[in-house]
Formats: sequence, structure tokens, C-alpha cells
Amino acid sequence: MSTRTAALDAVIFGVDIQSGDVRGDSPSYALVVFDGEEIERDVVSYRKLRRRIDEEEPALLATDNMYELAEDKDALIHFLGSLPAGTRLVQVTGAEQPEPLSRVASRHGVPYGKDPMQEAEAAARLAAANVGHEVTAFTDTTEVKVARGRSTGGGGGWSEDRYTRRIHGSVKRRTREVESELDDAGLEYERDVTEKYGGFSNAIFTVEARPEEIPVSAGRSGDVRVEIERKRRDGIEFRPLAKRREHVIVGIDPGTTTAVAVLGLEGEVLDVLSTRTADTAAVIEWIVERGRPLLVAADVTPMPGTVEKIRRSFDAAGWTPDRDLPVDVKKHRTREVGYDNDHERDAIAAALGAYDAHVDQFERVAAKVPPRQELGTVLSRVIADEESVEAVLEDLQDDDADDEEEHEHVERELTAEERRIKQLDGQVERLQDHVETLEETIEAKDDRIDDLEDELSNARREERREARERREVTRLERENDRLERELESERETVEELEGKLDRLKALWKLDHSNFADVAEKKAGLVPVKVIEQFTTDDIEAAHERFGLAEDDVILLRDASGAGRSTAERLADVNPKVVLRNGQLSGMADRVLFEREIPVAPADLVTVQEVDELAVARESEIEDAIADWEERAAERERQQSAEMVDRLISEHRADRSEPS
Repeated sequence: MSTRTAALDAVIFGVDIQSGDVRGDSPSYALVVFDGEEIERDVVSYRKLRRRIDEEEPALLATDNMYELAEDKDALIHFLGSLPAGTRLVQVTGAEQPEPLSRVASRHGVPYGKDPMQEAEAAARLAAANVGHEVTAFTDTTEVKVARGRSTGGGGGWSEDRYTRRIHGSVKRRTREVESELDDAGLEYERDVTEKYGGFSNAIFTVEARPEEIPVSAGRSGDVRVEIERKRRDGIEFRPLAKRREHVIVGIDPGTTTAVAVLGLEGEVLDVLSTRTADTAAVIEWIVERGRPLLVAADVTPMPGTVEKIRRSFDAAGWTPDRDLPVDVKKHRTREVGYDNDHERDAIAAALGAYDAHVDQFERVAAKVPPRQELGTVLSRVIADEESVEAVLEDLQDDDADDEEEHEHVERELTAEERRIKQLDGQVERLQDHVETLEETIEAKDDRIDDLEDELSNARREERREARERREVTRLERENDRLERELESERETVEELEGKLDRLKALWKLDHSNFADVAEKKAGLVPVKVIEQFTTDDIEAAHERFGLAEDDVILLRDASGAGRSTAERLADVNPKVVLRNGQLSGMADRVLFEREIPVAPADLVTVQEVDELAVARESEIEDAIADWEERAAERERQQSAEMVDRLISEHRADRSEPS
């Protein structure tokens, strides 16, 4: 489908000022809504017009004067920026030097009247036919910005870190979604992202497309916002809705294979088509895309029905030769033109024949047409309608005279109040620009703050990590000290146990070895357990070393100094005999005697020491015990005699006392 046909499928608004002025108060507009078939007419205020544009989003907003919608250039740029993404403003009367609407409507066969509603309808119909220029202040490049939808500021700590990481992660995910959508749509773009802790803080896509062509919607969702904005131009630009279609000469060779040749008004071949499948409608559409036929020609007489049908569809003049063109003539005329088959050759020959027949007329008319007037328009009326050049030019000049002043695109003189309003609007615009600059500065500073907060957050995390490491090192050092103390204690215990084990081994040896260095062998020997001094501490130490037990033979290296408690502690062991070096204290001697513990001088027994152990002959031990028993018996007799003597003395003393 061609661009022209597609325009008829869209809703088009045609507008013209009904009353008032856009520079004043409450202008009203004649509004025509045209969809290619039906027409709706209404008179609306400026506010209602804007509301309907926003709600219905027409494809084209057509007018004969763009300054009927905005008071000046700045206001026009603002108006263009506020239109829906799919709506384009079209000035149907031209670009920088517009023509009167009546002339444009007449040239394109569109009904025209001076009533505002009729002018609005004419504008809508012209725009539907792709007549006019799009008015734009923006490029076809659009910026899509994906950014944070919430601030990341907070009180710090792990919660803020997780919150920031979540937001940046959401921006990163949405960025990837937008990128995927742009890729799926086959759009060219450049991406610029700002990476932050946990993801992206923002991403900007520069897309080579209009906003309506981008499959992404602006808005805020959760932690993310998406903004879509077209890039502005330096000024206002006009773009023709369709490529200008010049007047052309068309030659057609119908048949099973249809061939069409298109020539310019100077006889140059512009394009050639040969097809076996296209029907008449497709051929007509192909011609429409290449120009407006001034002449439609055939190479035979009379004109074939198919060619005649195509000619009538364009309301163009026809041409046929006086008789069918011979093949040699066609070959000679097309000798300098390239073609693929005989059908294309015949179509080119027909078009060139029409050009040759009218070339003198073209030159005469061109000499009379002013430079600003379109030659093709005059030629079409002279050739097709058989009007004189002078009549056509006079008619076109009359149209210009009627409408020139009415449609002049010159801003009128402003009143003092309007000038003041414009001045204030300028101040507002400058302040808005300043606000935008400040907002950009704030945004840049916010980004810098975010960067610094991220750095601070990272530094805090690093500091917390180092503090945890220091605490862990301190804990491990304390644990190490404790373990070292335990190890030292265990070592001491091991040493103590090893000493005890050595002593036990020695005792075992005493019972099981043959004592080769002792005069007599094992028979008749008993172990002797040595206590260095007769003190409680040494008794306990010996007990720890050897394990003092009943019937042990104990040697006191120094028997002096013991008191009652020490003697009783030794008596509790109930040894077989105590061998002493030195004299016992009276108290110790009395305690041991009373407890019937044998005590003998060490000199009575030969004690031999092996390492830390000692042994003695059992016979000598028995002799020492026997000696103690004799001394003990004598001591008991003495004590008994002394007791008898004491009793006698006491009795005598009692009797000698006077009664």
C-alpha cells in the first residue's frame, strides 16, 4: 500500500480559527474529523481542542497556518512538544513560504470555501492526500531513560545497603528488558549505563526512531521509572508528507505482459516496468508513486481500452500515433535507452512519441509561465482542458489576489497588554530553562552524592569487616593463650605422671630384678621408702612418689623436729618399721611408741640404694624390729616400776598427813 493510501486509513483533524485570536482570550476553532469516509464537524474552544487531541490522538493535525495554534515560535515549539507521540502537525499550504489555501485546494481538486469550517475540511482532505509539510521541532532520535524511581538515601547500615542494592538491581533488570524490546523491534540504538553498587543507577538508550515506534512505555513502576523524550532541533523544520510528485508522461503497452514507461517533461526516462501479474489497480498505484501523468500514450491506434481506463483515472490527456508505430521506428527512437524486452521498448517508444508531439508546446508554455508558478500545473490545464496559457495564468493570479492577504503568515502588531504578556511568558520560559538547568545540576549532584554514599557505604562495610577481623584475631589470640596454658598444664601433668611412672617402674624392678650389684640376690631383700625429713610435707611428697602403705619399711634421713601431728600422720600409715637418722623429738617418740610403731636406728640396717630406690636385708629388718621390741618391753617395765613407785610415794604421803 502506498503512503497516500495509508493516510486515508488514519484519523485526521482539520482545524481553522473560527473566532478570536490565539494571542488573545478564548479563541474558538472549526474542527473537522476525517477518517477517509466520514466527516465530523464541530466548533470547539482551544482547551477542548487540546483535550480531544490528547484523547483521540489523531495521526495528523492539519491547518493552513501553524500560527493559528501558537502565537510565536517558542509557543509553537512548546505546542509541538505537548502533542501525543503519534500525532503530527501538518501545514497543508507549504513550508517557509506557504501558498494560499484556495490555490492548493484547486490544484489538488479539493472542495474549498472561505467559511472556517470549509477551510478546516479542505485542510483535512489535503492532509489525507499527503499534501503539505509536517511541522517539527524534534529529530527522529528519541532518548529512553531508565532510572531509579526512589531515593537511595537512608540512615546507613546493612538495611540501607540491601535497599540500595535492590533498587539498582531493579534498574538493571528493567534496562535489560528495554534492551530486549528494542532488539525485538529491530531498532538501532546506543546504550550508556551508569553502574552502581548492586546494578545500575540509570541507563540511557539513544534510539533512532520516533516515540510511537518504540515498544516501551514511559512511567514509574516500583523502584524504577522510564522516561521517553525526543531530541529537539535547533529550530522549526518542515518535511513534506510525501515526496513531491512531478508531472510526467506515461507510455503503456498492454497485454499478457504489461509494460509502463515514465518520462519527465524534458523527455528523460525516469522508470520502466514490465509485469505479467499486476492488475490495472496495481499499475495505477505504481504510476502514482512516480508522478502525476500529464499525458498517457500508446504505440497503436486507436488507444487500447486498458490504456484509456488508466488515462481517465488520472484525468490526463491522451496521445496515439496517426498509425501504429512500426518496429523499426520504435527501435530507432529507443536506441539510446536501455530496456529488457520488447514490451518495455514499445512503452518507451509510445511515451517518447507523445513527448515529441508536444515538445514545442511545452517550450512555448514554459516561456510564458512565471518562475514561481509550477509549469506542470499550467501544462495540465492547457493540454488536458485545452485552456489558453493566458487564461490559466490569469485564473491562478486571481486566486492569489483573493487569498494572499487573508492567508499571509505574518504576525500582527501586538497590543501593550499582549506585549507585556509575551514579555512575562519570555521570563517564564527563561525561568523554566533556568529551573531545568538547576534540576540537571541537582540531578548531577544527586548522582555525585549517590557515588559518595556508595563509596562511604563501601568504606563502612570495609571498616566493619576489618573490625570483625580484629575481633576475630583477638578472640583467636585469647583462645591460643588459653590453649597454651592448658598445654603447659598438661605438660606439667605429663611430666609428673612420667615421674610417677618411672618410680612405679623402679618399684616393679625392685620386685622383679635380680639386683646383680647387691651381694645377695633377690631372696631376703625388702624395699625401703625414703623420707628426707620428718615433716608432714615430706611424708605427703613420699606418698605421692611411692605410695606409702601399711607394712612399708620407712627410712627417715632426718628424724628430728617432728611434732605430734607429724608423728600421728606417719603412724596412720602403720609402717612395719621406721629407720631413723638422728634422734626423734620426745613428743614424736612418745606418739610412735604409744601407737606401737617400731622405731630403730638406721645404723642397725644396711640400706643400699639403686637410683632413687633403696633396699635392705629382710633379716636385718627383723633384727631391728626384735631389738625395738626388747627395748619397748624394757621401757614398759620401767614405766610400770615408775608408776608403782609413784603410787607408793603418793600413798605414803597420804598416810603421813595428820588426820
